[in-house]
Amino acid sequence: SGVLDMQYGGLKGQKLLGFASSSSRNREDSWFKSLFVRKVDPRKDAHSNLLTKNEESNLYKIQFHNVKPECLDAYNKLCEDVLPSIHADKYYPCELVGTWNTWYGEQDQAVHLWRYRGGYPALTEVMNKLRQNKEFTAYRMERGKMLLSRRNQLLLEFSFWNEPVPREGPNIYELRSYQLRPGTMIEWGNYWARAIQYRQRNREAVGGFFSQIGDLYMVHHLWAYKDLLSREETRNAVWQQEGWHEVVYYTVPLIQRMDSRIMIPTKASPLK
Repeated sequence: SGVLDMQYGGLKGQKLLGFASSSSRNREDSWFKSLFVRKVDPRKDAHSNLLTKNEESNLYKIQFHNVKPECLDAYNKLCEDVLPSIHADKYYPCELVGTWNTWYGEQDQAVHLWRYRGGYPALTEVMNKLRQNKEFTAYRMERGKMLLSRRNQLLLEFSFWNEPVPREGPNIYELRSYQLRPGTMIEWGNYWARAIQYRQRNREAVGGFFSQIGDLYMVHHLWAYKDLLSREETRNAVWQQEGWHEVVYYTVPLIQRMDSRIMIPTKASPLK
């Protein structure tokens, strides 16, 4: 029995030693991970309320229209004849922020960005009024003959970005779209609230948005440049600013997918 007691004691000691070693390793792993993980304080509110300017934030709609290649010129002319009249008519509580053709990215594509001041009620009001507009109904029917596909998203604007306003041209525009991992929107907003200061020196920042309906956890950043060379120089210069590399380091892991469009404004676009 003495031998058994010694064996049992030895096994018990080994288990205790193993448990202590395991606990020590867990503490070390936890401490090591804490060096790289930025924690966000839990908030008892919807993400959209934490990231937008106020409760009556503007609502935006972005439209992507894939046009039959042989119809692109006719499509642009049709839009130039109809969209500015809606933009200028105070009867409709909406504004055409910008309208473009994709230059690099998806070809033969039109992108339209609308703003609805007053949020969802304004969107509903515009939709109801346009159903009674015979000119717009005819425009939709004619437009339908020219399209291969179309999709849209409803967006809110980040509180730390400037509101898009008309600007003189000529400019090219870059729409950078990021599909984030679910649950990371607040963390993205925390980093970009500081990062946007690095991207204001050449007035290249136009607007920043995140999706509410459509593809979810989608972020769109809209930038303006004089040309492709100006874009390259501006983007290279930001790496010389202290703190920018940290923003990139911590936000890249939040992204599932991203893409970039270089866009040319059409004649009807307030963003020239």
